[in-house]
This record gives sequence, C-alpha cells and structure tokens, in this order.
Amino acid sequence: MVSYPTRLKLAQTPTPLLPLTRLSAELGGPRLWVKRDDLTGAATSGNKVRKLEFLLAEAKAQGCDTVITSGGVQSNHCRAVAVLGAQLGFKVHLLLRSDIQPQPVGNLFLDKLVGATISHYSPSEFRDLDGLFHQWQEYYQNQDRKVYSIPTGGSNGTGAWGYIAVAEELSQDFAAAAIDPYAVVHATGSGGTQAGLLLGFHLHQIDCRVVSYAVCDDQAYFADKVADDLQQWQHKYAPDSDLSSLCPNTIDRYAGPAYGVASAEVFDTIKQVASMEGLILDPVYTGKAFHGLVEDIRKGVYAEQQDRDIVFLHTGGLFGLFAQQHQLNY
Repeated sequence: MVSYPTRLKLAQTPTPLLPLTRLSAELGGPRLWVKRDDLTGAATSGNKVRKLEFLLAEAKAQGCDTVITSGGVQSNHCRAVAVLGAQLGFKVHLLLRSDIQPQPVGNLFLDKLVGATISHYSPSEFRDLDGLFHQWQEYYQNQDRKVYSIPTGGSNGTGAWGYIAVAEELSQDFAAAAIDPYAVVHATGSGGTQAGLLLGFHLHQIDCRVVSYAVCDDQAYFADKVADDLQQWQHKYAPDSDLSSLCPNTIDRYAGPAYGVASAEVFDTIKQVASMEGLILDPVYTGKAFHGLVEDIRKGVYAEQQDRDIVFLHTGGLFGLFAQQHQLNY
C-alpha cells in the first residue's frame, strides 16, 4: 500500500481512458487508447495540475503566500500555476523564457488574465535560472513574504507524486477496459511525468512500460533529469527503497529543431487525429509525441506488439495550439 503525502483536490479525476478505434484501424498496428489528462480541468487542463496537487499542498503547509515558477512563454505549467494561484490566494510570479515573441495569446493570455506577475527573459539570460530564482526569492523575502519555488514543469521529487497516483488510476482503467497494455506513451519535456510514471508502475507493481517521446533535448539529458527526480523522491520519502531498476526509455528522434517548434509533419498529424478521432493535440508536447508514435508504428517499431494495446497519455496543451494556429494549413 502506497502512502501519499498531503494533497489538494485540484484536478477533475479520474480522467477517461478511451479507444482510438478508427486511427488504430488506419495504422494497422497495436490497438491505441488515449488517457484524457487534457480533461483534468478547464483553465487548469493538462498533466501539470496533477503535480500541483502535491506541490501547492506543500506550499500551504509551509505557510507560503508567494509562488515563483518558470517555463517557456507558452508554458502549460506556468498557466496552471497562475490559475491555481488565483484560486488558492497565492501571489504568483512567472519567470518566462521568451524564445518566441511573447504575444498575449494562448497560455500567456491566461497568465495575464488571472493577474500573475510576469518577467520575460531571453534564452541567454534564462541559462542562469537558478540565479533568477534566487534574485526574486530575496526580493519577496525583503517584503516579508514567504516564498515557495516550483521548478520548471513542477518536476521534482514532490511533483512526482502526481503521476505515481496516475499509475494507480491507470491500473484501474486497465482492469475496467480488460486490457493489458504493452506501454504507456507520453511526451516528455521536463521529465517529471516520466519519473512519476516509472515510480508509480514500480510502487504499484504494474507490469507496463513507459515510453517517453522527447519534445526537446536528448536521451542523455532525460537520463540525468529523471535520475535526479528519482533521487529527490527517494531521499525525501523512501530512503531505504531500491530504485536501481528504473531506467527511462526516451525516444529523441522526433523532438524537432527546438522546444516549441514543430515541423509541418507534426501539424499534419495534429489535423489527421483531430479529423479522425476528434482528439485535439498541441504542437509543443502531445503533437510531437503522437507524431513520433504514429511514425514508429508505420516503420514497424511496434510490429511485435501488433495484438497488444498502447495507451497514449494526453498531457494537455490546447492553449498552446491557439498560439500557433497560423501554422495549420486548412
């Protein structure tokens, strides 16, 4: 029995597990399912709220009144923190990497709407992210505020609990649908969902692989990042546990030229999935990962799993799609 730390009830769960029948028939590969974590909320849609149930519970328990976090200018995580901060009464300060022009659309529009304080930094300035966090922590401490800092994506030992809980939820989904999936496939950007799923399947003794399609960086980066998150979790919650068997399986060949930059082929996949299944993906995370999965099915990577099931974890991102809708050719 896994003992969870204190959490806030912020996500609308459990989220549905649905078959992608037409797309599965079209591709002729394994049976595809989608875990609809894009339905965890409205303005808080996506996977980030799962992690924030534990992170913001910790912030409240520590008596904090100010939350600082970071991400790209269209960060789903930052939007979720901004909205939940407004709901819970936290002052929220977002440190945003403006690697694209910060137009007030999509996630950034919502950040502004709910009153978050926003500081924009160039990619070069953002390389000293630890320094930026320290600068603003000191600024608010000098105002007698108590600060809780959340890393990019909410990805750390505490945030991992969000997807430890999802692993348990997935085991119930599998039983209800009478399936024994070969793998859960998802997009990975900050590594937290990846670490949480690996931990969750291990702790709940679920025999299912985690296949992570990178949307930025490479396998070596995620090997280090996931290992760091696992070590944080182990040190804080289970120092006597043995996590040596947990190794991330990261596929980095579909990450594209940069974070937040998708190819024309990714947008074609987004349109195909939307028109065939009514499933809306985004060009930053889920579109890249699902495109990678589709391409690998077509290439025969999953040929030996022809009669198995694969579950795609839809981690959200709808508002980011609105910020790049001009790239869709109708």
